[in-house]
Amino acid sequence: MVTSLTLPPPPPLAAAGHCLLLDFDGTLVDLVDRPDAVEVDHALLALLEHLLGTFDGRLALVSGRSVAQIEGFLGKSATGIAVVGSHGAELQLSGERITPARPAALDEAEQAFAAAFGGEQGVVIEVKSLGVAVHYRMAPDHAAAARRLAERYAGTDGLVLQSGKMMVELRAGGHDKGSGISALLAQPPFAGSIPVFVGDDVTDEAGFAAVAGLNGVGVLVGPIRETAASYRLDDVAAVRTWLRAVA
Repeated sequence: MVTSLTLPPPPPLAAAGHCLLLDFDGTLVDLVDRPDAVEVDHALLALLEHLLGTFDGRLALVSGRSVAQIEGFLGKSATGIAVVGSHGAELQLSGERITPARPAALDEAEQAFAAAFGGEQGVVIEVKSLGVAVHYRMAPDHAAAARRLAERYAGTDGLVLQSGKMMVELRAGGHDKGSGISALLAQPPFAGSIPVFVGDDVTDEAGFAAVAGLNGVGVLVGPIRETAASYRLDDVAAVRTWLRAVA
């Protein structure tokens, strides 16, 4: 893990011999108070379409969101883009989707979260295919209570506790973004290419480690921290500028 106070910006992006793996929230779109309030602008859709062609199909979104959520945001523009969803538990590639069964304990945790925070102003409960999250960006005083409640269910039915930016999540275990990326890179058209992975959150660290093990490149978005990435970009705007200059 890199512990220096600075990381250089990445070199110009080249498509030849590479595949491009992009986190969604905080990387391609700015973080918002409500996870369902993300707006995907036409410029991003056009950029993704351009990248899909430039990389000859070797483009994937790698997200903690479910595949269904990503498709909901991108609409028809998602066609042809591979998706590693639900922190690596889901994989959609070439029109085929792999989604494990939803653990029953997630339904119990969802009910508990709703009972505890459903009436609390500023707390948002996000239900995913293979997870349930409590977002407290608008109500940070609830951070400790949300984590304590999530800890009660961690380990039950294989659930794991996942922390993120102003949120806590329970999700199906046995997967992370690193394992999801490894599974993706074993499949055509990604097999044999050098991965470039861009992400902002601590949940992306497993992905950075995975691509580093394959002689790939990790790019951290946002403030410097201890990371397995080799390069850094300041924010979403910088990411988009870098991507638009792909050769």
